[in-house]
Amino acid sequence: MDTLTLAQSEVLRSADVSEAREGHRQRRFRRLSALLVLILALLLLHDFGLMAWPQLHAPSWLGTYLPAIGLLVVLMVGVLLPLLSSGRSPHVLFRPEETGVTLSDVKGADVVVDEVVKTLNLFLAYRTFHERMGGNARRAVLFEGPPGTGKTYIAKAMAAEANVPFLFVSSTAFQSHFYGMTGRKIRSYFKALRKYARREGGAIGFIEEFDAIGAARSGLGNGNGEGLSGVVNELLIQLQSFDEPPASVRMRGAVIDLVNRWLPAGRLIKKPVCPAPNILVIGATNRAGDLDPALMRPGRFDRTITVDLPSRAGRREIIDFYLARKAHSAELDTDECRDTLAATTMGYSPVMIEHLLDEALVWALRRSSERLSWEDLQRAKMTTELGLAQPTTYAERERLTIATHEAGHAVTAWLVAPERKLEVLSIIKRSVALGLLAHSEPEERYTRTKAEMENMIRIAMGGLVAEELFFGDTSTGVGADLQAATEAAAQMIGSFGMGGSLISLDAARHGAAVNVVSKVLADETSRGRLDAVLDRARQDVRDLMAAHTYLVEALRDALLEREELIGVAITDVLAHAESTRAGSVLDLRDGPSLDDGSSLDDGSSVGGAGGAAGGWRPVTDGLRPAPSGRE
Repeated sequence: MDTLTLAQSEVLRSADVSEAREGHRQRRFRRLSALLVLILALLLLHDFGLMAWPQLHAPSWLGTYLPAIGLLVVLMVGVLLPLLSSGRSPHVLFRPEETGVTLSDVKGADVVVDEVVKTLNLFLAYRTFHERMGGNARRAVLFEGPPGTGKTYIAKAMAAEANVPFLFVSSTAFQSHFYGMTGRKIRSYFKALRKYARREGGAIGFIEEFDAIGAARSGLGNGNGEGLSGVVNELLIQLQSFDEPPASVRMRGAVIDLVNRWLPAGRLIKKPVCPAPNILVIGATNRAGDLDPALMRPGRFDRTITVDLPSRAGRREIIDFYLARKAHSAELDTDECRDTLAATTMGYSPVMIEHLLDEALVWALRRSSERLSWEDLQRAKMTTELGLAQPTTYAERERLTIATHEAGHAVTAWLVAPERKLEVLSIIKRSVALGLLAHSEPEERYTRTKAEMENMIRIAMGGLVAEELFFGDTSTGVGADLQAATEAAAQMIGSFGMGGSLISLDAARHGAAVNVVSKVLADETSRGRLDAVLDRARQDVRDLMAAHTYLVEALRDALLEREELIGVAITDVLAHAESTRAGSVLDLRDGPSLDDGSSLDDGSSVGGAGGAAGGWRPVTDGLRPAPSGRE
């Protein structure tokens, strides 16, 4: 094999693993052939009368004691079998054809797949890499990343591509209520890995939730007994046990050692050398920082591969992959729809995207359709992220306040940040939110400028200012708004150097990490700057909204009539009101208009909050009831 092929982008199809597997197959065939020839020879000798079968007779006392012997055997099996089986390896064996996935099925993670292919090439060509280049192939790889990003999925695809056995085990399966059995199960698991690797030319072991057995040992005692420290110690030992020869080789070596004791120095028999089995251990965790440092050193887990949430392009690839397998309407085959869905699912893992499409199919069934549509996707997204709509009867003035509050958020967002997409505007109660505005970036963003941070604070102030302008008072519902605005302003001042000082309060760390808001509020100067930022944002929104009250009125009345506006329905109302510029109430279906001078005098508790960054998941624009009996 050419060593240059180790760096190719495709998985090697003809490599040392396949050669070793073929060699083992031929040896098994030769042993079976020899056994069959021996049996045939014995049968021929018996047929020609050259050999007679031995005659066996049961002893006379066996019939008398047979029931007692049977009962004793049953008791021994009942007592010993649980003890013996508790130390067995708890793995589940998957053959390559049973995994059902390949690397071509891994979507939205091109960088990870590229690194996985390189690891697989070293695994498959381990002998060439060692003998010709002097390198040592990776023995263990750690997959680290958020839940649902496809760590187990990729590991199964690796086993299928390598065409080797895949031994899956969960960390909790190693636990046992018998003392010493956890360590024994770990030993049995690695013994099974070595056995399959020698038989098949290689084997891949996968340990799910690896942090459960590989957590750091600090503060866990001296390691005596079978606490977590003892389990980690056993794991460290087994990760170094790949070179351990099988029992047959050790037995032959012991016999040779015994013979060599009687031979002169120049005539000693050489002990058999057994090559190390080709094993790749993969650990998966979403808490890599909790792992013991000794596990992460070279020679144990040689490489950490981060399986992160997919990018926008990756989400588009995943959406294409899953939609090809699910019945859907023709409108979802357009690039515009799929790009929009990819943009609004920032922060989604591949599993969450598949779940979203499954939920959309459920909504399609509810309307007696066998194909999901764009409307089904929007309803599924709202249900998944915001919760189910809950029928709630508001008092008339409270309903008016909620609609005005949310309209204030939407109008502020439309005026100060016209580039943002207004996704959902609602006064329907969902989970703990009485109303909400959901808005997102038009493009995927990972950073934000000072002006954009200030605009987010202004959007959070929109509900409060709308209540002040229309009712002359504010409700308890502005609490969530002020919390979001305070957090954003505190980050500007204490972390990002956007508040008149370049000092980062995050740099002052004493012991446990302290929230940046607490640090800003604890400092007299920073607290003053924070108050000034919030007051300035409030005044900016007041001046802006005072000149555009007709926009708030138009959205308010549309919400009162339809309760929920989605996507372009929001901007259509605003665009129509802007075109008329008359300040009159917009009535979409000749619905009743309400008195703008209504006041909230019954002490009802409503609220709102600022929009979430980078998408409307999680939504923080929900109006929430105040805690009972306190504010």
